[in-house]
Amino acid sequence: MMLVTGNWGPYETFKLIPVNTECPYVEAIFDPSGKILAIISKNIKAAYHMVPKLDDNGDEIQMKMGKRPNGKGHKEQRVMMDTYQEYYITDSDEIKTLIEAFAINADSYDYKKTMEKEAEDLSVTANPLSAEKATALQIVE
Repeated sequence: MMLVTGNWGPYETFKLIPVNTECPYVEAIFDPSGKILAIISKNIKAAYHMVPKLDDNGDEIQMKMGKRPNGKGHKEQRVMMDTYQEYYITDSDEIKTLIEAFAINADSYDYKKTMEKEAEDLSVTANPLSAEKATALQIVE
């Protein structure tokens, strides 16, 4: 895998992307506000997800009165979907160990500066994700 610069919502961060097909992971991204490395593996599992209920035109069906308890104004349904297995590493030493084991550029990319920043010192990226796109990616709710 190779370390590259990316963003997690509005914050600058780093990602790990595969450089060959033998890599067991699809990607990994560091959440600088929570100090968590989220890893998406190539293992696929079936899991239930709440998705918008659609009408015949493919549009979301809006609630007739009010909003759901989760604050959404559209109907949702529970659907079984194949999803990639996810792993979350919270210990900074374990994150560094994984990066050193998998990143081909771990010695030349300064990922530690992002890991060591305090929440109030996080840099907002020049190209932040919109709230709509971040929500679609389940980065924020």
